[in-house]
Amino acid sequence: MAATRKFAVSAVVAAACTASLAGCGGGTPAGKQQGAPGPQKAAPAAPAPNSVLRLIGDGSTAYTGSQPHLPVPEKLKPGQKPPQFVVFSWDGAGEDSQKLFSHFRKVAKENNATMTYFLSGVYMLPEEKRDLYRPPQHTPGSSEIGFNDRQGISDTLKQVRLAWLEGNEIGTHFNGHFCGPQGGADTWSVDEWKSEINQAKGFVKSWRTNTGMTGTAPLPFDYDKELIGARTPCLEGRKNFVKAASDLGFRYDSSGVVHQLWPQKRGKLWDLSMQLVPFPGHTYEQLTMDYNFMVNQSGTQTQGDPDKFDYWGDQMRDGLLKGFYRAYDGNRAPLVIGNHFESWNGGTYMRALDEVIKQTCTKPEVRCVSFHQLADWLDAQDPATLAKLRGLEVGEAPRQGWASYLSGKPAPAPKGVPGAPATAAGKQ
Repeated sequence: MAATRKFAVSAVVAAACTASLAGCGGGTPAGKQQGAPGPQKAAPAAPAPNSVLRLIGDGSTAYTGSQPHLPVPEKLKPGQKPPQFVVFSWDGAGEDSQKLFSHFRKVAKENNATMTYFLSGVYMLPEEKRDLYRPPQHTPGSSEIGFNDRQGISDTLKQVRLAWLEGNEIGTHFNGHFCGPQGGADTWSVDEWKSEINQAKGFVKSWRTNTGMTGTAPLPFDYDKELIGARTPCLEGRKNFVKAASDLGFRYDSSGVVHQLWPQKRGKLWDLSMQLVPFPGHTYEQLTMDYNFMVNQSGTQTQGDPDKFDYWGDQMRDGLLKGFYRAYDGNRAPLVIGNHFESWNGGTYMRALDEVIKQTCTKPEVRCVSFHQLADWLDAQDPATLAKLRGLEVGEAPRQGWASYLSGKPAPAPKGVPGAPATAAGKQ
């Protein structure tokens, strides 16, 4: 068996992520750990897309028709209460010996959820071909998160393929994950961002050529059309990234930090950023990302005090749940959560996310969706309705109820309003 692929987490990357606000999208996708009565049948394989299959380029990807399990968005009816959306997203998604990609695919299916997987392009590029990557402001073949081996590429391809067939989204986390003042994403021009984006797409579209794995099935989508959003490394470089992404046809960005309010557009892109939620035991709020919880618990030590692992995981779980209920019982703003396939602090954050998924995605009126699905839903709504939703503050439910707030009509007078005839009030 091929050796587990090597992914190095640079101390520079960790230091570049601000503890309280900036989510670090770096690191490895995982550490090196991890009907009718009748006879029972084996679980069916992932549903096949439409029967059409047209290879693209070298056959690394293929057009197979519309994505299975991608719901058609519905416009809210006047007075209808909006659903509670929750987005679970993964930075630098890939599969290695810990098998966290496959684990969370399973958890999602068991809890009626779909997710967004931000694939790092260099995870599709074998180490010996590293010089094909030309990172902005760095020498060819540079990467803060390493490259991959054929086994890692094969394992990741399998998970990406199945994830898409199950209705999940494949976004991008770009390539070399450069942060900080020396050549980091914050210093990149619009043209440099376009180069980084095109290379990330290119490595996904040419893995057959770069690996020689011609007998492996293609990814069942056209990545030029599938790729509509991203999260930047360390949440850096957003200003020029948004300009580049808008020119290249992206539809959303998730690289910022916002409060739990309804989304709005930044230029052409929906701002679907991660949010600040209560941080149990503290007076300040915390970003909805595992890395940031870790930094505020054990600093840049990825394996801190083992005696605190359970407490730290519970703290993250409870903070995310507080944020969820604040929206669910309040303004119904979508909750956006960011994660990494990592075993930081003994894997406690992965355990916490298991519990959050199971406690939220099965509740009435909750939809655990990908960013693609959320953007589709937002695009389908009446702009006036979205403006009303954005008028609600964090945790604020409409005082007169949802039916009145979104009906477009004046709120009815309450019973017993001063000046109303007593007989009329008594009959209400």
